[in-house]
Amino acid sequence: MDNYNTPTLKKELANYISGYVDGEGCFCISFSKREKLNIGWEVKPSFAVSQNSDRRQVLDLMMKYFGCGFLRRDYGDKTLKYEVRSLDELLEKVIPHFLAFQLKSSKQNDFLLFTEICKLMKDQKHLEIKGFKRIVELGYTMNGSGKRKHSKDILLSNLKMKI
Repeated sequence: MDNYNTPTLKKELANYISGYVDGEGCFCISFSKREKLNIGWEVKPSFAVSQNSDRRQVLDLMMKYFGCGFLRRDYGDKTLKYEVRSLDELLEKVIPHFLAFQLKSSKQNDFLLFTEICKLMKDQKHLEIKGFKRIVELGYTMNGSGKRKHSKDILLSNLKMKI
């Protein structure tokens, strides 16, 4: 990334990253059962980009560009993933990039829903029944081809609120 030291080259890199993510990236909201939480569920936002390990340089470049996240092996599809899960890093680093350098495919819609969910989480709405339901509704309209462990009905029918 040291070679991208002029405004023109930085913009070129930013556009390259957005284009790459348009093809190989994912904005995802997952839900995990957590009995200890007041509502009974944890909301987990994630931004990830997959690549074969022989093309790892692109993932290293993204990690350096965003200044956050981590690389991990995905044994399911035998790829490497660059991933950012921290809500603060998503809100402060990842989301501003994609607001400035927009995606060109329908993935832009997923990104906008992802952004709305992250903002709701920042405002602690995921800890309230009404806010959690809103996040579930938004999350389940994202990534139409993706697989989910829990159906929307299961999530919404198993809500609880401890006092």
